[in-house]
Amino acid sequence: MNLPRSAGVQLHPTSLPEGRLGPRALAFVDWLVAAGQTWWQMLPVGPPDKHGSPYKAQSAFAAWPGLLADPAAPVSRDEATEFRERHAAWIEDWLAYAGEDALADQVRFEREWSALRAYAAERGIRLIGDVPIYVAPGSADHLAHPEYFREGEQAGVPPDAFTELGQLWGNPIYDWDRLAADDYRWWTQRFDRVLQLYDVVRVDHFRGFEAYWSVDADASDARGGQWKPGPGRAVFDAACRGLGRELPVIAEDLGVITPEVERLRDALGYPGMVVLQFGFDPDDPNGTHEMHRHREHQVAYTGTHDNDTLVGWWTTLPADKRALVKKALARARIDDPAREWALIRLLLSSRANVAMVQIQDVLGLGAEARMNTPGTKGGQWSWRLAPGQLTADHAARLREATAEARRLPSS
Repeated sequence: MNLPRSAGVQLHPTSLPEGRLGPRALAFVDWLVAAGQTWWQMLPVGPPDKHGSPYKAQSAFAAWPGLLADPAAPVSRDEATEFRERHAAWIEDWLAYAGEDALADQVRFEREWSALRAYAAERGIRLIGDVPIYVAPGSADHLAHPEYFREGEQAGVPPDAFTELGQLWGNPIYDWDRLAADDYRWWTQRFDRVLQLYDVVRVDHFRGFEAYWSVDADASDARGGQWKPGPGRAVFDAACRGLGRELPVIAEDLGVITPEVERLRDALGYPGMVVLQFGFDPDDPNGTHEMHRHREHQVAYTGTHDNDTLVGWWTTLPADKRALVKKALARARIDDPAREWALIRLLLSSRANVAMVQIQDVLGLGAEARMNTPGTKGGQWSWRLAPGQLTADHAARLREATAEARRLPSS
């Protein structure tokens, strides 16, 4: 996948004013055009869990009706029948879980989403989606296909510099041998579904395809887990064969990344990720996130949905890391009195072909506006734009910074 030098913005639809599709989403596309952007990146659009997390959605295929601008729009019998036939690979599993009435909501979502995607495409805006590697426990997928999951194990990550106990995610672990016996058909269907919605997809926790951290189902933390081999490229090769096309994938290669993970990513030709906020570590001056180590075939971010905003990050940054940031700004000859804009311009100057900025950073918001704080419950995934908060002045300033970095759309 060859990505042009370009820029984009991360904003989940729930963070739009009113938190829905429809006119507000179309207006945001217009704002992106005015701002000289090419990409709109979102989180998963499946039905979230009780905490609002789209990464533990009730379905890996169905869309969340809470995003509908017109949830009472009429749906004809012919529309419902035609949708059911086209989406036979997954819709029956979802209806068994959510009830027959859920069919009409999926038809409504397709109608509204198709209008949004067409509107964006006509204006040169491409959509980036997100594919969590795991499904939620007790989700429609887990219940419909128990044969694809291992008993007595759960997903997580080992202890690291941020979490001494590791992270216990609770998601069911795949039985990769069983999936392989079906030529990874379920994963092929999943990629087919997300590519009906997006132009490019970010595969979350990509390293889990090389090796994954497996923890006993009854463990109280993740320390006692172990690395087990994943399926490698076989999943992606099967999807390419089944769909008759290459997969436009961004590999989320953050966390404990080994040479084996890097070889898998590079063999598949997928761009990985670098994060500005991770690039200033005095103890690791040659880390992959350092600005001077960015590569063209990457996607560079100010931060992800799990990170603080730039203003919140800068406020809590220790003196030694602040000094490194100031040196990087000086090397790039960036002198902007607004710290968040200095950092945005630094990110846009990256060698990476694609640069993504959180909308909270464009607005200069603090930690109160972050989308998620990993390991905490309650109060997450709920940040939302106020009507009129994002202005033409913001678009003009982002366009100017994007032009300075030679990232404006070519046409």
